[in-house]
Amino acid sequence: MLRYLPGLLLLLWQLLLLPPPAVPGPLDRPGFLRLGTRGPGGSPGRRPAPAAPTGTPYSGVGQHGGARGAGVCKSMPLDLVFIIDSSRSVRPLEFTKVKTFVSRVIDTLDIGPADTRVAVVNYASTVKIEFHLQTHSDKQSLKQAVARITPLSTGTMSGLAIQTAMDEAFTVEAGARGPASNIPKVAIIVTDGRPQDQVNEVAARAQASGIELYAVGVDRADMESLKMMASEPLDEHVFYVETYGVIEKLSSRFQKTFCALDPCALGTHQCQHVCVSDGEGKHHCECSQGYSLNADKKTCSVIDKCALNTHGCEHICVNDRTGSYHCECYEGYTLNEDRKTCSAQDQCALGTHGCQHICVNDRAGSHHCECYEGYTLNEDKKTCSAIAEARRLISTEDACACEATLAFQDKVSSYLQRLNTKLDDILEKLQANEYGQIHR
Repeated sequence: MLRYLPGLLLLLWQLLLLPPPAVPGPLDRPGFLRLGTRGPGGSPGRRPAPAAPTGTPYSGVGQHGGARGAGVCKSMPLDLVFIIDSSRSVRPLEFTKVKTFVSRVIDTLDIGPADTRVAVVNYASTVKIEFHLQTHSDKQSLKQAVARITPLSTGTMSGLAIQTAMDEAFTVEAGARGPASNIPKVAIIVTDGRPQDQVNEVAARAQASGIELYAVGVDRADMESLKMMASEPLDEHVFYVETYGVIEKLSSRFQKTFCALDPCALGTHQCQHVCVSDGEGKHHCECSQGYSLNADKKTCSVIDKCALNTHGCEHICVNDRTGSYHCECYEGYTLNEDRKTCSAQDQCALGTHGCQHICVNDRAGSHHCECYEGYTLNEDKKTCSAIAEARRLISTEDACACEATLAFQDKVSSYLQRLNTKLDDILEKLQANEYGQIHR
């Protein structure tokens, strides 16, 4: 029984349509992506963005129908041309699988005149444009047209097919949008063999004209030829599947490739206040009212509205933390109902002045105290004393001061008198001495 086991396993494997386990060989080289291996997804004209987290629904804006995978995603507008190999090596059932792959990629796109336009170029030893970019503007008619495509059967003229796509499918007359539109031009070529003509030069010319080339190889496809046709980086533009039975699974890979992620919905925008989606995966940051966007185009700073001098405050403008402002008044003034102008407070009427006798309002919004007739204002500028009492106090104080002053004056006078006496004696002696010298 054990000797039959390998044969039974092989039979079960074929019934399940699974390819036999891959043996490491020339196909396991860097430069192309094998289905089922890990590798970065690409996107026309840019490096791949991280996949959207599952469970986050697409907003639905701009969605024109068709299946939408998990994540926040809207396909970017494209001029997309499929270049499909229908040579003799591609069996009818396998060609049907190719058409199913094309239809599933169409399902993941937003199709329309302003969104993605699709054309199909069918090739073998001859080339046939099945329909142009402007022929179909909705998914249903596109998929019906794909279903009607029949194989051409002979040869594998891949270079001629790329040249025809460049010369006839990607023209404005055929429905392609001009350079000013900034719409990416993308071609996906699917083949299972080796080209019978030169592809490297024509592929280089196509890429130089602005066409981004993806190469999908199946089964016996020549890997070096795929690399010659595909755009750089190769690990984002070359795909390989071992049978046509699994080519349909590549549709999800291209969905991620052509997906425009919405950073505002994903929360990866880094805007401090407000994130605004511009479409096609682009966004910009804005600030809440009262704030201005900084030079980094992400963070916000409070607008100094007081410094702008447009506040209208009569006295004082005060900036608030919320990015707004309010008006205040100088001491002795109150803010009017318009919250901008000020009126002098009647502090005398408020009864908070502290004057013992009379309160007088000043023009500056302040006040001063005065006294009734017969009274004088004390040093505290608030209380009052009767003038007669003040005089009595002054005279008492002066009496004490006068006695001390007189004593000091007597002392000084006595000293000055003694000093004068000494000066008189010295003066007399000088005069006598001078007289004696004259009469000698």
